[in-house]
Amino acid sequence: MPYRKEQFANDEIYHVILRGLDDNLIFKDTNDYYRGIFSIYEFNNAKPVEIRKRRQARHKEKKKEKSGDPFSAVPEKRDRFVDVLCFCFMPNHIHLLLKQLKDEGITRFMRKVGAGYGRYFNTKHKRKGYVFQNRFRSVYIEDDDQLRTIFNYIHANPISLIEPDWKESGIKDMDKTKSFLEDYKWSSYGDYVGKNNFLSVTERDFVSEFMGGLNECRRSLGDWMEYKKALGAPKDIFLEQ
Repeated sequence: MPYRKEQFANDEIYHVILRGLDDNLIFKDTNDYYRGIFSIYEFNNAKPVEIRKRRQARHKEKKKEKSGDPFSAVPEKRDRFVDVLCFCFMPNHIHLLLKQLKDEGITRFMRKVGAGYGRYFNTKHKRKGYVFQNRFRSVYIEDDDQLRTIFNYIHANPISLIEPDWKESGIKDMDKTKSFLEDYKWSSYGDYVGKNNFLSVTERDFVSEFMGGLNECRRSLGDWMEYKKALGAPKDIFLEQ
C-alpha cells in the first residue's frame, strides 16, 4: 500500500508518481486500465465506497447515455480528498497532478487507490503481494512555469510507447506523435483538447484557464515537444522517475 510521511498542504498542487513494484506491469489489458480510471474516480472520496453498487448503477445508466464517459451518468455524491487536475496511465506507473482539498487528502487518496486497485489486480491475475512500490513519489509545484512544464510532461509520457528512445534521440515523426497523444485513451490530455474521454474524472477549469484554453493546451504541448526534439530531449532532473 502506498504511503508518504511528507505533509501535504491544502490548496497546493503536487505531481504524484505511483510505480509498480520492481517496475512490474500494473495494467495488462484494457479492463485493467478502465479499472484504474475507475479507481482514481471512486476512491477520491472520504465516504465509504460501495464498489459493487456503484458499478451496477453506472452499468444501468450507461445504457441510456451517448457519452463515452462511464461516470457522467452517476450523480455526484463524493466527498473528495483532492482535485485530480491531470493524469496519465502507463503500463507500469501512474502520473497524477493533484490539488489537496482536505487534511492528509493526498495520502488518504493514494492509500485507497493503492489498496483498492491492488486487491482487484491480485484477484484478477491470481497473484499475491504488493502491486505498487511502498512509497509514491511527489513533487511540489512551486510556480507557473513548473505547472506549465508538468502539464506537458505528464501528457507527453505515452510518447515512449511509440518512440522508446525519444528522450535520447528526439521525436522522429512529430505529426504522428501529436495525433497519438490526442487519441491516447488513458490520459487526461484528450479531455483538455476536446476529445471528451473521461470528463468526470478531472477538474480542468483552473488548469485549462491557466494554459489558455483548448487550442493553447494543444499548442503548448506541441511547442514543448518541438523544443525537446531540437534539444535532443535531455532529462528533466526534477521530474525524472
